[in-house]
This record gives sequence, structure tokens and C-alpha cells, in this order.
Amino acid sequence: MISLLTSSFSQKEPVEVDGGFKVEIQTSAICEMCKNTLEKDLAFEKGVKEATLNLDDKVLTVVYHPKRTDAQTIRRRITLVGYHADTLARDSKAYDNLPMCCKDGAHGTPIPQVPLKAKDDNG
Repeated sequence: MISLLTSSFSQKEPVEVDGGFKVEIQTSAICEMCKNTLEKDLAFEKGVKEATLNLDDKVLTVVYHPKRTDAQTIRRRITLVGYHADTLARDSKAYDNLPMCCKDGAHGTPIPQVPLKAKDDNG
């Protein structure tokens, strides 16, 4: 059971792709509104070239310029929008401001497990 919990929120390391790095981040997003919110918000994050959320597995794939940002900064940005990002817990005030359709249990989805830690590796 513990290994299942650990693997469900384990952080994948960025991989080099043409013109930058790509990272896959597990989120707590559940619907098209979540997808639009995350993708639109990350379009304004310095260094992010592309962000695409797969709603089937709730994984956000982000391609970014490594000289302008990094995976941990992107994870923190996701939490400030109101979603869990790998092992980082979402910001509760941002979550409260999300539309009802983006809240835990909406659309008949199971309530996501809370990430294993509330702070990032840097603090």
C-alpha cells in the first residue's frame, strides 16, 4: 500500500527534448475546465514552451527552456493555481477559488490522495 501511494505521486525527472526539457507532472485536475485553466496559466510562466494536460491520467506534460525555468518552479506554479503537483500539495486558497466542477469529487471522480509532502524539496 505504501509503495502504491509513493508511486502514484513520484516525481519524474525532466528529459531533454529538441530545444529544451520535458517533464511530466501528476496533477489533481479532473475536467476540461481544469485542463484549460492549467494550460492557459502555464502559457504565462516564463520559459514554458508548451503545456498539455491528459485528463485520462491527469498528467501535465510541460516543455520548457532550462535556462529560464525548471521543473520545480513549474510544480510550484501548478500548486498556486489550486492543483496538486506530484508530491507538492495545492495552495488551499487557490483551490477554494476554483470552479465547483474542478473540486474534489466533481463529475463523480474519486477524491485524489493528498500528496506525501506539502513543501517542495527546496523548503
